[in-house]
Amino acid sequence: MVSWVGDALRQTLIDYLSLFSRDGAMSLLSDLVNLNLSDSTEKIIAEYIWIGGSGMDIRSKARTLPGPVSDPSKLPKWNYDGSSTGQAAGDDSEVILYPQAIFRDPFRKGNNILVMCDAYTPAGNPIPTNKRHNAAKIFSNPKVASEEPWYGIEQEYTLMQKGVNWPIGWPIGGFPGPQGPYYCGVGADKAIGRDIVDAHYKACIYAGIGISGVNGEVMPGQWEFQVGPVEGISAGDQVWVARYLLERITEISGVNVSFDPKPVPGDWNGAGAHCNYSTKSMRNDGGLAVIKKAIEKLQVKHKEHIAAYGEGNERRLTGKHETADINTFSWGVANRGASVRVGRDTEKEGKGYFEDRRPASNMDPYVVTSMIAETTILG
Repeated sequence: MVSWVGDALRQTLIDYLSLFSRDGAMSLLSDLVNLNLSDSTEKIIAEYIWIGGSGMDIRSKARTLPGPVSDPSKLPKWNYDGSSTGQAAGDDSEVILYPQAIFRDPFRKGNNILVMCDAYTPAGNPIPTNKRHNAAKIFSNPKVASEEPWYGIEQEYTLMQKGVNWPIGWPIGGFPGPQGPYYCGVGADKAIGRDIVDAHYKACIYAGIGISGVNGEVMPGQWEFQVGPVEGISAGDQVWVARYLLERITEISGVNVSFDPKPVPGDWNGAGAHCNYSTKSMRNDGGLAVIKKAIEKLQVKHKEHIAAYGEGNERRLTGKHETADINTFSWGVANRGASVRVGRDTEKEGKGYFEDRRPASNMDPYVVTSMIAETTILG
């Protein structure tokens, strides 16, 4: 009996010391991760971000700089191994990163920064997956620039269980209750993953992204954030960095994020990236007539836009679940089953904006925003 008690006490002590050691190590690790470098050095960490070969894989790596930087033109160019991202051959693998936009780093804080880049060959030519370069040319066109195009992008996404291609909160191989209570819902059985969403919301504001709101979507485990109104090329930069922040936060949380336009087949809503758009002429008196002319131009180019609005979009644009059929262009006032929706306020005031509801959640914001401007302004 005495021996048993002694063994039990010994094991309890070992377990306690082990727990104390683990907690102490985790506390030290947390302290190191959260070190404020500005307390001891002028040096900063710049996280260079770019888009990989698939067009949706976000890549990044960090470098030390001698001091704070606020102008991307003052940042050094960098390079990476394009053969490892599907963007170059192994015998000529160097791809050059050009810094384009700077954001505050909500992970490292202090003066540390996130740097959105695009990619070029050593000779200075944009690589094929660099969609920003062409978008920047369109937005710098004097006719486009004079119209000051504004965008508000509604980015939908689905939080997925790690290691399983199934939304969080769903029973493995099974289904939750039907859609209805989840959209903007409240409660543990309806608002699944709110802590991740709120962390992302605040991280975007900290970074300097023009995030204007978040909400739970129709399918459980699916959410949306909105970026805008933002003018021109900045809309693409900000959506991409917002996606990067979401990927990082879900990485920490142990879940995956999916931008698939139809992550669960069947009677479930898909995921889009509706693009709200206006020009200066649309926002001024008489703008509704300009909006109607722009919509006519979009109708003529419907097939070209659909081809560029995201892979797998045909699984989402079925004419059901608040979508228009992919093969038919339509528009209407307050009609969420149309390709393009005009809001009631815009109709009432005779000016404002319209919403292109066709882009999929995995669209490239550089492509979509510049294409809409090119079609409606340059025609």
